[in-house]
Amino acid sequence: MWADFFIFKNKTMKRVFVSVVTILLAAITMSQEIMEVFAGKVDRYDSMPSQFVEARHVDVWLPEGYDKSRREGYPVIYMHDGQNLFNRNFGYGGMTWGVDEVLTMLQRLDRIEPCIVVGVWNTSKRWLEYMPEKPYHSLDDDLKKRIRESQKGEPVSDDYLKFLVKELKPMVDEKYNTRPGKASTCIMGSSMGGLISWYAACEYPDVFGAAGCLSTHWPGSISDIDERIPQSFTDYIRKNLKAENGQKIYFDYGTETLDASYEPYQLKVDKVMKQNGFVEGKNWLTKKYPGHDHSEISWNKRLHVSVLFLMEKNNIFRKK
Repeated sequence: MWADFFIFKNKTMKRVFVSVVTILLAAITMSQEIMEVFAGKVDRYDSMPSQFVEARHVDVWLPEGYDKSRREGYPVIYMHDGQNLFNRNFGYGGMTWGVDEVLTMLQRLDRIEPCIVVGVWNTSKRWLEYMPEKPYHSLDDDLKKRIRESQKGEPVSDDYLKFLVKELKPMVDEKYNTRPGKASTCIMGSSMGGLISWYAACEYPDVFGAAGCLSTHWPGSISDIDERIPQSFTDYIRKNLKAENGQKIYFDYGTETLDASYEPYQLKVDKVMKQNGFVEGKNWLTKKYPGHDHSEISWNKRLHVSVLFLMEKNNIFRKK
């Protein structure tokens, strides 16, 4: 029932790109793209500069009824691969997560509080920015050399996270009516975006109170799978992702295409989560989706599950 309810057909939810208006604001160039979203609106920040990483677009989705004077403020979800979240004109293969549709329906059903979504676009350095950096540096020199040659560089995910935490989040908290505390700040992504999401939770446990990791790409994206790479992730999670940090973590995976290889690695991570004090269904959840593949279509079908687990009313997002 849920799956059918949250698959939104193109013919009923067609998005229309109308125009782009550019204005200068707070030392960055911001353009607001007027598009026909399901509800709410999207503010576009064009080529947002950073001292840590390459400039990139950032989309900020405001829920319907957004009130800049709302006393309690709004929870915020930071999502990677921002071009794949809202508008099919930009989404990979013309597909999106339909984030605005899913969250709006959950809000209308009073299952979650209205929240803000910050969609951070990827760049040509996507792999380098999303590959967990400290696990990479724990690898043997020969393997790191192979990765550098394959990916034409070394991971810069620590700098990417600095951009999110030290530059982007302060700007969002200043410009919008947010609840900036950890309990109201979530990070989420898929594939390599799943890797960087749990890594962010490890690196900044006082910033991100929740992490959603869909179809986490445990093999690590080099041409041949080397078991040392996923093992480095598991080892890092064992040392750094602790239940005592007071976070909630969501993992999932499908059984088709790229997702078909994920289960053995996810099961190892699940074992570590238990050892680290997480209780499945309480502060951690892993879901398997038979028949789901590695695509925005599949992530759209189950986005509501991750969102409900991480931020259902009276759950992790406490009013602070």
